[in-house]
Amino acid sequence: MKLIFHGHDERYAVEQSLMSLFPGELPVYEPIQPDDDTWAVISLEEAGETCRVRVELCYQGVIADRHLEAPLTGSDFDREGQRRHTLAQCFFLAARDAAGIAPPWGMLTGVRPDKPVTWALAAGKTPDQAREMLESEYFVTPERAELATETGAVAVEAARGLEPRDIAVYVGIPFCPTRCAYCSFVSQSVEKSFSLVPPYVDALVQEITAGGAMARRQNLRVRAFYMGGGTPTTLTAEQMDRVLTAFETAFDTTDCGEITVEAGRPDTITAEKLEVLKRHGVTRVSVNPQTMEDSVLRAIGRRHTAGEIETTMELVEKYGFPHVNMDLIAGLPEDTEAGFRRSLERCLDFGTDNITVHTLALKKGSRILLEGLAVPGAEEVAGMLDFAEKTLRGAGYGPYYLYRQKYMSGSFENIGWTRPGGVCWYNVYIMSELCSILSFGAGGSTKMVVPGTNRIQRVFNLKYPKEYTERPEKALANLEAFASFYEHL
Repeated sequence: MKLIFHGHDERYAVEQSLMSLFPGELPVYEPIQPDDDTWAVISLEEAGETCRVRVELCYQGVIADRHLEAPLTGSDFDREGQRRHTLAQCFFLAARDAAGIAPPWGMLTGVRPDKPVTWALAAGKTPDQAREMLESEYFVTPERAELATETGAVAVEAARGLEPRDIAVYVGIPFCPTRCAYCSFVSQSVEKSFSLVPPYVDALVQEITAGGAMARRQNLRVRAFYMGGGTPTTLTAEQMDRVLTAFETAFDTTDCGEITVEAGRPDTITAEKLEVLKRHGVTRVSVNPQTMEDSVLRAIGRRHTAGEIETTMELVEKYGFPHVNMDLIAGLPEDTEAGFRRSLERCLDFGTDNITVHTLALKKGSRILLEGLAVPGAEEVAGMLDFAEKTLRGAGYGPYYLYRQKYMSGSFENIGWTRPGGVCWYNVYIMSELCSILSFGAGGSTKMVVPGTNRIQRVFNLKYPKEYTERPEKALANLEAFASFYEHL
């Protein structure tokens, strides 16, 4: 789509809207020619305390013309947000008129669609007022507005329990037995990179030790710990013990209310490893089958069967972890609505208190796109998600966090469902950006959150295990940046 701007250069805001509303279109900054049939002219004018936006948009020959006017108030930061919001609103309305599109999340383009609700509830709005705001100002469907209101209320509850120097800790294990067809994460197959694992664990333990010392100097309080990946249980029991011991030794864990380990794939989980997790006081484990259909497991490159998942869940149950999560993905290759229903019903049979339902994201670099694997259409995925919501609510689960990703089937979402008392607060902290997240390991993304604001600073560890291992100075520099942030807070 050709884009012409008048009176502004808000490329990011417009391009995010374009990508969300017209997934197949790329921004092109060239003059519009008489025979062009897909373009937009976005104009912005400020007059005193008022912002006026006009969007003329043509999609496949159908033209729409929209005008919006909005007041500008507050600080420069506030006014910038108001301008971008009005631009996005006007672009959405013109796109809806020209293309007849009505995505479930309306004009919202970001990863965290419940953030406006969280802010509104924190400011004293009622849930009904917050829901109405999403529908009228962001054009979200009533069903998605209800979901966001529920998860936003959980985020407000979480925020009330946090102090300015509270943090969460993340440890990344970027290794997997094999790479799944839907994955584009920077992870290494253990089969192909076995020699990288021991030096990686050595470097990780050193980084955690240094990070704990820094956190103690800054009087930071750890509220939640999460070990993810990759697949953390690709480590041996001894290696997992070393990593968890490093965390417990380096940090003051007095107020760390939860310790989560993403056990992940059933073909990596053993009694010996579960014994290590239990000994270290792990409060939540996640077993992530993604599907319980053998044909779908083969299609995504998993080497285990649904029967092995059942055996693993029986083993996990023996250790009596307080909370257990299972992940499913709606929209996988070879899956059907009937197959997804069977998968969810089998997960419910295990009695876990957490079930996370993801929507397939068609990620660049994934085998699904590289090999052109067929996946269910948006209507079929919608049917899967509708069934999941109805069934989980009927079984006593409620939504407690949600987020979106780029290129998701049908522009839907990922939702964490829990029975009462089963909230994983780390998920709420990170998705609602309520506190700083100190990340360790290759590819780690550390977030430094200014409490009570939407202002965040980020630093990133080196992506690949080999370079992370060989250049520890980068991770140490990030720890210094984290310390500096709190020294000036």
